[in-house]
Amino acid sequence: MNQAVDSRTLELLKTVSTSTLTTLLYKRGFRNVFIQGARPLKTGQRLAGPAYTLRYIPSREDLDGVDAFRDPRHPQRVAIEEIPPGAVLVMDCRGDTSVASAGSILSTRLQVRGAAGIVTDGGLRDASAIARLEIPAWCSGPSAPTNLIRHHALDLNAPIGCGGVPVYPGDIMVGDDDGVVCIPFHLADEVARDAVEMERFEDFVLEEVARGATIIGLYPPTAPETRTRYEAWLASHAAD
Repeated sequence: MNQAVDSRTLELLKTVSTSTLTTLLYKRGFRNVFIQGARPLKTGQRLAGPAYTLRYIPSREDLDGVDAFRDPRHPQRVAIEEIPPGAVLVMDCRGDTSVASAGSILSTRLQVRGAAGIVTDGGLRDASAIARLEIPAWCSGPSAPTNLIRHHALDLNAPIGCGGVPVYPGDIMVGDDDGVVCIPFHLADEVARDAVEMERFEDFVLEEVARGATIIGLYPPTAPETRTRYEAWLASHAAD
């Protein structure tokens, strides 16, 4: 990954919801950005970082015996040792949750090396132990069997499909309690900026609705008076 997103952009993305991001990307023509099946191992996790990808294909018996991990060039092991600090390990497991794509030892190593998080459309073993780590993780569920039973690690830092979503190295992965969104790299700055404004407006809408206001003309703001009330709301909150 030779691309870099401004650290301020990443910090902003950690403050906004994946719901907001999917809406903003939809407005830009991107419909398939939410990683299907990837759920957080614990609530309250937040993630924003560039994707470092690992692709698994179906395993083959003569290539994926237990001794495969003795090879220091094994792509899974290389990924753990070469992922840049601040990056997110994103694994393409073809949606297969019958085995794990990683476990607590590799996850701990990722944490120590400064990785930002783990995202997989497969399983994770030692899930409760991973959940106790500081590194945030999203997966399709706990799964105890080793990955060699079903997966052959192949490509590193190449375009993959994770949870049905195309993920290119350097794309920005953002995660919260709902799941994980993949933002195309070149859109990250503008989406982060617009997300902050969108959520500010939605805070105003929530207050209006809680007081009994109808959503017609308010959300979306098609009534002229909505914009006037919103500007007044902004002014009053700026004074706080």
